[in-house]
Amino acid sequence: MLDRRYHVRSRIAHGGMATVYLATDTRLDREVALKVMHADLARDADFVARFIGEAKSVAKLSHPNIVGVYDQGADGQYLYLVMEYVPGRTLRELLRERGWLPWQEALAIMDPVLAGLAAAHQAGIVHRDMKPENVLLTDDGRVKVVDFGLARATAAVGNTRAGQIIGSVNYIAPEQVTGSATDARTDVYSAGVLLFEMLTGRQPFTGETPLALAYAHVNSDVPVVSSVVGGIPPSVDQLVRAATSRDPNQRPANAGVFQRVARSLRGVSAPVEEATGAWAVRAAAGASPYGGAHPYAGDAGAYDPGVLTAAGDNGSHTMVVGPTYAGTPGGGGEPFLQRWLFSARLGYVLAAVVALVALGGGGWYLTSGRYTSVPAVSKLTASQATSMLREAGFKVKTGQPVINDNVKKGEVISTSPSGKALPGATITLTLSLGPKMINVPQIPATDTVDQAMAALRAAGLKVAPTPKKVGVQSDPQLGAFAGTEPAAGVSWPENKPVYVDQVAGLGLPDLHGQNIQTIQGWASQHNINLQVTQQDDSAAAGTILSQSPGPNSVIQPGQTVTVTVSNGPPSSPIPDTQNMSCQQAQQTLQQAGFTNVNVQQGWFNNDQSWGTNPQGGQSVPASTPITLQCGWGGI
Repeated sequence: MLDRRYHVRSRIAHGGMATVYLATDTRLDREVALKVMHADLARDADFVARFIGEAKSVAKLSHPNIVGVYDQGADGQYLYLVMEYVPGRTLRELLRERGWLPWQEALAIMDPVLAGLAAAHQAGIVHRDMKPENVLLTDDGRVKVVDFGLARATAAVGNTRAGQIIGSVNYIAPEQVTGSATDARTDVYSAGVLLFEMLTGRQPFTGETPLALAYAHVNSDVPVVSSVVGGIPPSVDQLVRAATSRDPNQRPANAGVFQRVARSLRGVSAPVEEATGAWAVRAAAGASPYGGAHPYAGDAGAYDPGVLTAAGDNGSHTMVVGPTYAGTPGGGGEPFLQRWLFSARLGYVLAAVVALVALGGGGWYLTSGRYTSVPAVSKLTASQATSMLREAGFKVKTGQPVINDNVKKGEVISTSPSGKALPGATITLTLSLGPKMINVPQIPATDTVDQAMAALRAAGLKVAPTPKKVGVQSDPQLGAFAGTEPAAGVSWPENKPVYVDQVAGLGLPDLHGQNIQTIQGWASQHNINLQVTQQDDSAAAGTILSQSPGPNSVIQPGQTVTVTVSNGPPSSPIPDTQNMSCQQAQQTLQQAGFTNVNVQQGWFNNDQSWGTNPQGGQSVPASTPITLQCGWGGI
């Protein structure tokens, strides 16, 4: 229970700055996402300021495509943020499953992402960390932008701190690397890289180090999308190229402008913004996108090649998004059949339809038709995955295994490619080495519980948040460190908690089968009260039959322990069998309950009982062996 209000139920995600939990707001009875800063970062004033800044930044926003913030506070060392809980998955998980997306689907996902960013930009907030992990996709089709942990108000955005790069290096804008001023166009760049990855299934740059990767954004242009995958319209190529321009002045001015251009490519209506620096659709009457005048330039209707113009501080540039024909012919009285059926116009229309069908079919084949689905083989063994993939017509090879806390050793973490691939393609399996194993360190017995927990964390192990209360056999020092579970020297997974034992009292041993006199001495030594009850039993007299509390219970000096002690088996008198026949004497003993009767034949060959050993009249347990003496006297 955090801050006596939020009941933590399970962990959702773990990042470098904080951990996100699913929790219940017990005051309002609703599910929330609880973002808790790591305790070791809570001591860093810059991280704390950034964490609180996220709450203040996002709290200003109310938009269906932005995860809402409900509350922010601190409970001891735990600094937390309460957010709207959005069930579903991230865009990163979708890309891992699908590999890449057709351009229409990619633009459809980008639309709500840009809508959320546009709302932030309109409120004067720059996100500064756009990436697939920060885009949530719900089961009912909603898209939400999350994690404004690096967000800053536009008025406060300036140069990056010297020597520090803010943002994820795979999506970082050049100005974030060089320390130049950042603004809404910084988010446009990151969103452009995000769109590139959705269309191609990979990121634009690779590097051996994060610094090399960051400076690739400064020194190299993002590749043209169509140079990586086929079936991409030139207009989409130009859109990604403009959004990822290294010069901020050549990008759309903000996410709202980016969204309107992307919508126009999908055929979704969007209002034309006339402000300086905005992207707008303009008509180019009489112009042909293929050069020269349009064949019908003299007609009263105007041909609109659909040219997008971006007017910036350093001039303008255009991109063709697809020709259309608009308007009606002048002159009025030409019959419909004469104008269309019996003219060259019908040929142009039919040719255009055939071209569109061919382009559509070719585009479908290039983007989807020639590909086949890659079976999902995650968490299968290598042999199982290989068999399934080969049955689907793929070749299989195994890549370098990696450590993974959530997948067992030898099982498949992922495939490359995933989602879809060409028939007969080689699928690379990434296998798990299992979680990282760490030897539990030897901790001095004189350490405190807090020191022991710190030593375990320093070794890289996960530590249970509360010590385990245990009892010890010697005189207890309440609260003292009493060891670890597992013990020192054991190789243990880094993601599995290690328990620190803390003395809570005396550990009660197993008393069953021990002699009462021995335990009375032990109880006296440790100031334990013994309450003894007795009962007949086959066990020897003085043997402890049961105890309460049970073995390993933790008890305190002065506490009472109840034990049940055996009186031994019940006794019965041995019948007097003298002068009976041997057979009659044996029956008499058995009827009296003595079943363990041995007949001892004497010197004389007769059937007369001379007596028993033990002698008749003595009281002994029924299980006592009785020797019946026959033929010892008389003739």
